[in-house]
Amino acid sequence: MPAASEADAVSPATRQSNFEQGVALALHLWPDLTLAVQNHWGGPDSEDKRDWFAGAVVDLFPDLSKPSTAAAPSQDEPDTAYVEEFLLQVMVDEFEVNVDDDSSLEVAEQIIRVRNGCVNGNFEEVDTLRRRFESRKGSKVSFQKGEDEEVEASDWDTDEEEDGDDDASDGDVEMGDAPPREPAKKERQEPHVDEDGFTTVTRKKR
Repeated sequence: MPAASEADAVSPATRQSNFEQGVALALHLWPDLTLAVQNHWGGPDSEDKRDWFAGAVVDLFPDLSKPSTAAAPSQDEPDTAYVEEFLLQVMVDEFEVNVDDDSSLEVAEQIIRVRNGCVNGNFEEVDTLRRRFESRKGSKVSFQKGEDEEVEASDWDTDEEEDGDDDASDGDVEMGDAPPREPAKKERQEPHVDEDGFTTVTRKKR
């Protein structure tokens, strides 16, 4: 963690920018969301919905670039349970997916760690997510803030192309162009669609 003087020297805008990037990276690395986007379960604009999704998560938190935001998390800061509930609700509402594994909690915990770090001028968690993302694709990510305003966080717009026919593997999802299909190691597990038409994503057993 940076020394107090170093942390104080980090501008509010830099803290907010890193928080936004961290949220976008966490969502791009979420296997269940990647699977939903690849298969267009949110419709033809599924990729745009993911960008909007990141902006909606960012908007749950006070803007760190505003002088009115305290130097430490305030009472208005959502906790892990609230963020996870929001993630699950958006997956149902926008992608018609019931997430039936622990991945939503893992993503929520990542987002809270990113938030706490950025509040204190510590971007280690963001850097970790960035390295994970770049090791898989090295593309750029973006998010949409509010209803209409698309925010390009410096070099972080998305330029990836999703292939609707490729499945996600056990929590280790390729973020780039569709890799060549490998010889079947296991029989592909088809998503379960319940009587209400919602897709349920379950964690595959290793």
